[in-house]
Amino acid sequence: MSVSLRAGESQQQLLKRWRKEVAKSGVLKAARKKRWFISKSEKRRLAKARAIRKARRKRNRANSRRRRRR
Repeated sequence: MSVSLRAGESQQQLLKRWRKEVAKSGVLKAARKKRWFISKSEKRRLAKARAIRKARRKRNRANSRRRRRR
């Protein structure tokens, strides 16, 4: 990943732009994910837990909206 300094751009702005590029490319996310080995069963268990949390959050949001309307 390379970012070149633009005319009139400060070092801070360059660094901020570089961080955005890295975040957008997903390089750090992938590196953090592969830092430790996770078995298939563990991945499934984590995905299931994540789905349950997401569904619960969605249900809570829908219920809170209903309460506000009354």
